[in-house]
Amino acid sequence: MSEQLKEASALHRQLSVTDKLRLLLDITKKISRSLDLQEVINLVMETLGTLLPYDAAGIYIIQGHKESTEGESVSTQGAVYRAEAVRGYDIEDLVELRLKMGEGIIGFVATTGEPVISPDVKNDPRYVNAREETRSEMVAPIISNDEVIGVFDLESDHVNAYTPDDLQVLMLLASQVAIIIEKVMLHEQLVEKKRLEGQLEVARQVQLELLPPADPNIEGFDISAYNFPTEEVSGDYYDWVRIYDDQIGMVIADVSGKGVPAALLMAFLRASLRAAIHIGYAPHISMAKVNYLLWESIERNQFVTAFYGVLDASNKTLAYTNAGHNPPLVLDKDGSTRFIERGGLPLGMFRDTRYYEYYVAIEPGQVIVLYTDGVTEAANSDGEEYGRDRLARAALEAQGLSAREMISHLHRDVIDWTGGRGADDDITFFIIKAL
Repeated sequence: MSEQLKEASALHRQLSVTDKLRLLLDITKKISRSLDLQEVINLVMETLGTLLPYDAAGIYIIQGHKESTEGESVSTQGAVYRAEAVRGYDIEDLVELRLKMGEGIIGFVATTGEPVISPDVKNDPRYVNAREETRSEMVAPIISNDEVIGVFDLESDHVNAYTPDDLQVLMLLASQVAIIIEKVMLHEQLVEKKRLEGQLEVARQVQLELLPPADPNIEGFDISAYNFPTEEVSGDYYDWVRIYDDQIGMVIADVSGKGVPAALLMAFLRASLRAAIHIGYAPHISMAKVNYLLWESIERNQFVTAFYGVLDASNKTLAYTNAGHNPPLVLDKDGSTRFIERGGLPLGMFRDTRYYEYYVAIEPGQVIVLYTDGVTEAANSDGEEYGRDRLARAALEAQGLSAREMISHLHRDVIDWTGGRGADDDITFFIIKAL
């Protein structure tokens, strides 16, 4: 036994129960002020000998997969024990202890969650001889949220070194260690959450930069588009590119999935489609080129629905290709509505998908509403979806408004339908009004 441990053991024999409780309270106050796990554990280990005599001690945290079923004890088979702090062991002892960690009294306590006093380890079949001098051992579980997350182990070179009162003190210390571990973990999670939120905000700003800064201005038409994301970043996408003075290319798309992966795919789609547009490919050729690039680059469970059209303001026509996207809604001047169902497969699903180009002659007073499925699939409290028919009715109500005001009206109608909760998926509108 080291001189420090001998002094601590002598002091332990002189302390009354009241003295021990005061010392325990003092330790508790000190460790409650720290968020440094190693500092806390070292403090506990340094003052431990004053409360409880020991020749070797260790605090071990369980790492690894644990499964439990109702009515069965938790299995720690395959778990890894990380030594947070140890005292009184030789290096050779620690190597041996590492090899035997899944067994012994420590393993029993970790498995059952029950504390153990072994007055004579030589007569205890659970004991694994990891330290030659040990004669008695006391182990308490470290429990957080009804789960054993570690063990607190004390060993003595003397038989019958520990009493039930000693075990109560060790259990109190173990509970304080559990609290600080949980506190540190929560703090680390909060820090990580803030870091991720910061990264997502940067991603959101980058994504906003990819969207057009303003609505297109083309003679004879009122055009507006807007994206309402449900998360920091969106999997929806819209864009417009001026091809000639009287022609613009317009696209609205919906990437499978949500969050950052969908946003990254959206950025890839934008770059690919813009390159095809600038080269001068027709809509169906542009879609075929982008489809191949996506098929070559993305996971097999990913895909993109997209509508790409070229509006010719002089000829009042819209040449378009629909790759699995929601059918456009057309509002005629007389108040009739229809959905244009023509289209092909989503982008990225198959290597050699063929796409076809279609034409729509646009009459004065007509409105074309492009949208993503976050609109039609928005559900109310009863689980009923917003649907196409409701979209058509709401669009008719707003037909006399400007394109931007129509978007506001439609989005507000969706919000009202969901009882203010909003859609579960991103919502994007792209509206073309022939003046």
